[in-house]
Amino acid sequence: MHDLSSFRNNFDRFAQRLATRGPMPSLDQFRELDSRRRRAISETEQLKARRNAESAEIARLRREGADTTERQKQMRAIGDEIAALDEQGKRLDEEFRELLAGIPNLPHESVPVGKSEADNVEVRRWGQPRSFDFEPKAHWDLGPELGILDLERAAKITGARFALYWGLGARLERALINFMLDVHTREHGYTEVLPPFLVNSQSLFGTGQLPKFKEDLFKCEGHDFWLIPTAEVPVTNIYRDETLEADALPIRLCAYTPCFRSEAGSYGRDVRGIIRVHQFQKVELVKFTRPEESYEELEKLTADAEDILRRLGLPYRTVVLSTGDTGFSAAKTYDLEVWLPGQNGYKEISSCSNFEAFQARRAGIRYKAGKKSEFAHTLNGSGLAVGRTWVAIVENYQQKDGSVVIPEPLRPYLNAEVIPARPAP
Repeated sequence: MHDLSSFRNNFDRFAQRLATRGPMPSLDQFRELDSRRRRAISETEQLKARRNAESAEIARLRREGADTTERQKQMRAIGDEIAALDEQGKRLDEEFRELLAGIPNLPHESVPVGKSEADNVEVRRWGQPRSFDFEPKAHWDLGPELGILDLERAAKITGARFALYWGLGARLERALINFMLDVHTREHGYTEVLPPFLVNSQSLFGTGQLPKFKEDLFKCEGHDFWLIPTAEVPVTNIYRDETLEADALPIRLCAYTPCFRSEAGSYGRDVRGIIRVHQFQKVELVKFTRPEESYEELEKLTADAEDILRRLGLPYRTVVLSTGDTGFSAAKTYDLEVWLPGQNGYKEISSCSNFEAFQARRAGIRYKAGKKSEFAHTLNGSGLAVGRTWVAIVENYQQKDGSVVIPEPLRPYLNAEVIPARPAP
């Protein structure tokens, strides 16, 4: 969320930067509210000045023995007007804050201006997509043939867009989780946490999912509990309404969690397989930093996520999102897109974002250096989305005989070198 005073005093600059995100709701309501608030303040100040002058006059008249009953009655009426205007000002401030909660973050100046994902800019690419001497299969065909992925029974158990893993498929998912956590904690300097998988509304407001993205979430009926869409929510809210010591920053945390999303706005997209599902696993990286360090830490966080792809030998590219494609709470985002030969294209596997003080202001996360206290900057990114990494391995490491070679770093976790093809019936 934006600072209320800064938004009011720099309204035109905010409007100009927000316009780079694409069509925005009219900001005229903010202007109208602010105009009403300023009028209320002006009237209040005039009435208070009148009350002060009248109080002095009543005091003088009383010293002279004059009857001031009528003037005191008028004074009480002025006091009632002032109280009413003060209450009106509070209501207008609250309306302003509610509107402000729905305004996205300002894009960082380095973010390319654009209308959509078509305007994202590739900044680097690693690895060469493999040349196959056979037609590579997509995971939704290869997984069932190998007996490691069962979408039909998952649909029976729950519904569409869920997955059931068997045998080495389930073990590969678990191996990826452990591998990612081990690399991030042992080599990249993150502290592992295991947070709750249910959060309250205040936590979702703090990271920006509520109130704007309510339809993308699953809520537990009769409780103020929501299934988490990402570990970003509980991990960021670990320090909600707390003040950190500046010397403790940056704080680097990582967490494995399942994630749950209704995918309300994605109908018709990635309907096959497990690219876009309602439940998936993820290892998340979260940082709390001082403002002057946050963009350096964003580069490091992105590099940490990229390192997992490199170790697994998965070709990928890194793109910086344009203003029109940047998420609601983010000031700048890098997407990592892994190559999927079965789909002949790159697919997002991680988004690494700097939210600056946007989330910290909503969640009340401050840091203190000496006597000075200010809002921290928060960052996060997937390190990585486990299901999509599973897909990338199965598709990139498939062999002509139908088997899948297991990347070398994962072999100790699986105690296996290959997922064997099943004999033809």
